[in-house]
Amino acid sequence: MADSVPSIDLFAHTDCDDLDFEWLTAKAREALPHCLKSVGSAETVLPMLEEVEVSFVSDKAIAEVHGCFMDDPTPTDVITFHHGEILVSVDTARQEGPKHGHDSQKETLLYIIHGLLHLNGHTDLVESDREAMHHCQEWILELVTAN
Repeated sequence: MADSVPSIDLFAHTDCDDLDFEWLTAKAREALPHCLKSVGSAETVLPMLEEVEVSFVSDKAIAEVHGCFMDDPTPTDVITFHHGEILVSVDTARQEGPKHGHDSQKETLLYIIHGLLHLNGHTDLVESDREAMHHCQEWILELVTAN
């Protein structure tokens, strides 16, 4: 399927009792068209995917994946795979959210948006790209959480 809007499904692989999956799913689906409109300079796969799977994991689990695929065995907030899988560390969201004025739920949504933007060609490897991507994800986050 090409140039369509993929479905988004969320899966808990760690303790997510403090997260509202219904709200997160609705907000992720609301953010998706905005992410599709914001095309980055790298490879774009989001419009060609049938589905995006978002898995909520622990810092320990994401650190293992980070080590295996990126030679960095430390926890990170989100890892995106171009086949349409996004891993989100809810531990990191809980720790970092308050530092950015967000609760863990809103920080988790930010990480989902970040992953969707990666799938649509955004990168954060150099400062100028990172600034542009962060501006875009913050704008989309505020847009979909304003109501």
